[in-house]
Amino acid sequence: MHDLQSRLATRDDLPALTALMDRAIGELQKPFLSDAQIASSRTIMGLDTQLIDDGTYFIVEQDGALAGCGGWSRRATLYGGDASPGRDAALLDPAKDAARVRAMYTDPDFARRGVGRLVLTLCEDAARAEGFIHAELMATMAGVPLYRACGYLAVADVSDASGGTPVPLMRMRKRL
Repeated sequence: MHDLQSRLATRDDLPALTALMDRAIGELQKPFLSDAQIASSRTIMGLDTQLIDDGTYFIVEQDGALAGCGGWSRRATLYGGDASPGRDAALLDPAKDAARVRAMYTDPDFARRGVGRLVLTLCEDAARAEGFIHAELMATMAGVPLYRACGYLAVADVSDASGGTPVPLMRMRKRL
């Protein structure tokens, strides 16, 4: 991770982030999902630009190349992009609610190089600094091994069919 740099995302980064997310969904989910589930994933996943506006969305780069991204939220929405159903911008109470880890993606060319672990650490540290003692996330099947390795425990298996074909997900939680 020593050659990776991180910074907060801005709205100017949206085109590059959208392209990275598209590649990540299309390539990294292949071992876990059917083509129909990957197509459905493109509907239910994506970036919630509220994370950028809140200053809680990170970009990781290596030698100027976008390697990955992800963020955390002090808001109630657990996952999904701007167009996903069920969004809730209500602020969470750090004393009783878990911070949300959101929209983590690694460019397939940078997979298994510590990008996801770095993003997760940045998110957890920032949430902890704001008083949160737990973090929660909705993991894709491709992400479950990373989250488990980082101490997240399964809370519930979920199937989201809002994109057409049901996509398996796992709700996970960790004490910070």
